[in-house]
Amino acid sequence: MLQTGSGIAAANDPLPSWNDTAAKQSIMEFVERVTQEGSPDFVPVEERIATFDNDGTLWSEQPYYFQLAFALDRVKAMAPDHPEWKTKQPFKGVLEGDLKAVMAGGKKSLIEIVAATHAGMTADEFEQIVTDWISTAKHPKTGRLYREMIFQPMLELLVYLRANDFKTFIVSGGGIEFMRPWTEATYGIPPEQVVGSSIKTRYEVRDGKPVIVRLPEVDFVDDKEGKPVGIHSHIGRRPILAAGNSDGDWQMLQYTTIGRSPSFGLIVHHTDGEREWAYDRESHIGQLDKALDDAQQKGWTVVDMKQDWKTIYPGE
Repeated sequence: MLQTGSGIAAANDPLPSWNDTAAKQSIMEFVERVTQEGSPDFVPVEERIATFDNDGTLWSEQPYYFQLAFALDRVKAMAPDHPEWKTKQPFKGVLEGDLKAVMAGGKKSLIEIVAATHAGMTADEFEQIVTDWISTAKHPKTGRLYREMIFQPMLELLVYLRANDFKTFIVSGGGIEFMRPWTEATYGIPPEQVVGSSIKTRYEVRDGKPVIVRLPEVDFVDDKEGKPVGIHSHIGRRPILAAGNSDGDWQMLQYTTIGRSPSFGLIVHHTDGEREWAYDRESHIGQLDKALDDAQQKGWTVVDMKQDWKTIYPGE
């Protein structure tokens, strides 16, 4: 699944899907500074930690987060066992294809959907459900598998950093157990390097077999100020590079770069309405407002998808 560019182009240029703009130059200059022995900005290998948001940073996120698409599909699959959902919102809206009614309930409705579709099973059972879905589910607009809607330039960046002895982590508001089954095959990031939101779990022995059971209760939300907390709890080292695409990543970018040198903050700005989507300040998904305003002052590199990327998805 992981694609990085091929042949001589990849050998000569570690970021072949990036145009030769200021964004690409700033990334490569930073990596060179922190990896060159004798450089005043040299960073030991063990401290080369890079954290990446997932939704909107490593793959697309419109018209709604892909994990929500998974949850909606799960409602439909589980509906025969829940006849009461035909008349109960937000499930009624899901079954009738009325997303406006689903969204009208706000965060409360979404939590209710996630609780109903993500809990009540063992961790192994949930992993298999996710694996089956990510292998077959397709985006309603592009017709691509969701796992194919990953950003080729960001895949190259991950590979480039690892080639320079960075350890790459996902730090996402998405569910940690939703991401872990497929991030290694897709991004080269193993499950132990995934930080995300989680629900509570419990250890049980069922039929003589030890299992982890998923409970319908939120444990941790890895978004906004939760991201630095998640980094501290799971990784135990402060990153020197952080990449995001929305105001939900602002605190992670701040934690990585403010008062810390050398460091690098990167923002993926969705500006390409033809090849992907164009959105920022007013978007209901991946809103980019405060972080965009602060980027210049704080020295964060803003990647303009339309101008800076030759291609968006692998195989284009």
